[in-house]
Amino acid sequence: MAEEGTSKLRKLLGYAVKNGASDLHLTIGTAPAVRIDGEIRFLPADPLTQSDLESFLGEMMSREQRATFDDRGDFDLAHGVPGLGRFRVNSLRQRGFIAIVMRHVKSKILDFDALNLPPVLGRIADMPRGLVLITGTTGSGKSTTLASMVDWINQRKRMHIVTLEDPIEYLHSNKKSIVTQREVAIDTRDFLAALRAVMREDPDVILVGEMRDAETFQATISAAETGHLVFSTLHTTNVMLTIDRIMDMFPSNMHDQVRAQIALQLRACISQRLIQSADGKGRVPAVEVMISNPGIAGLIRENNVKQIPNAISGGGEEGMQSFNMSLAMLLRQRLIREDDAMIASDNPDELRMNMQGIFLTQGRGGILKR
Repeated sequence: MAEEGTSKLRKLLGYAVKNGASDLHLTIGTAPAVRIDGEIRFLPADPLTQSDLESFLGEMMSREQRATFDDRGDFDLAHGVPGLGRFRVNSLRQRGFIAIVMRHVKSKILDFDALNLPPVLGRIADMPRGLVLITGTTGSGKSTTLASMVDWINQRKRMHIVTLEDPIEYLHSNKKSIVTQREVAIDTRDFLAALRAVMREDPDVILVGEMRDAETFQATISAAETGHLVFSTLHTTNVMLTIDRIMDMFPSNMHDQVRAQIALQLRACISQRLIQSADGKGRVPAVEVMISNPGIAGLIRENNVKQIPNAISGGGEEGMQSFNMSLAMLLRQRLIREDDAMIASDNPDELRMNMQGIFLTQGRGGILKR
C-alpha cells in the first residue's frame, strides 16, 4: 500500500509541476485539487481515502515528525522528489481527518528582473545593517523575493548569511558568500532558540523566516541592533498594517519602547500582492516599497503611521512606491488588466484619477492603453 501511495503522490505532484500549479491540496473524501494562477481546480480523479493520506504522510515524514504531527495536529516540512523538485508541506487535521497542502518551490532562484520586482530591492539588499521586512498574504511570493535578495548578496559579497526557516524552501549554494540554512524542528528547536544561538555563528546577514510572536520579534530586532542586516516576513498587506501588527504583539505599556526600536532599526518594508497577468498566463507582483528616512522614522515614533502612505507617495526619488504607483506602472507596461488592478488597489478611485488623461480604456475590463 505504501508503494501504491508513493506512486500516487508522485503522479499528483508530477501533474501539479507539469501544469504550473503553485499548490496541491489533498483532502479525504475529495478529489485532489491544484491552485493554478491563483485559482483552485479539482482534478478528474477519485476522492482520496484515509489510506491515501496515511500513505502520503508515511512517504514524507520520519517517525519523529509523525509523532509531532499526531500530538499537535499540524506540522510543516520540506519534501524533495527527484526529477520534480522541492515542496513545502503543511499537514493538518480538519474535521478529525488528515489533510495536506503542498507548495511547489521552484529550484531556480530568479533575479529581480525575471520576477518583475523593482530594482531598488538590490539597493535594499546592499544595506549594511538594520531590519528589512517582506510582507504579504500567504502565497504572495514573500519567500521567492527573500530568496532573490539573499542570492543578490551571495553573488556579490563575501559574507556569512544565516537563514532560519520553517521549513527550508529554496536551497542556496555558496557563491561569494557562505550560506548556512537551519530548519526549525530539524536543526534547531524553534526560531527563538536559533536567534539566541546565531550570534555565536559569525553572521553578517540573518534571515528569519517569520516573526510569529513578541519574543521572536525582540530577538530579531536585537540582532539588527547589534549591527547585522536582518530580513524577516509578516502576514500583512501594507506598511501601516505591518506596524500595527507588530504593536499588537506587545502589551500597551511597551508600545512606546517598541515604536522607538522600529523607528531606529527598520530600514525598509516591502509589501507585495500577486495579480493575474494580462495574458492569463501566470501572475505578476504589485509592490509597495517603503525605505525609512528621518521623516518616516518620526511618523513611526510618534504613532502617526496613517501619514506613511503620503510619505511613500512622495518618496519616488528615494526609490519608494505605493501600491497604486506599482499598479499604474504595470498598467503602462500592459502586464495586468484594468479590472484586476482596481480590485487589487486599496484606493481604486485614486488609481483611476491618476490614470485619467494618460490612458484610454479599451472595452470593459480591458487593458489600459495609450
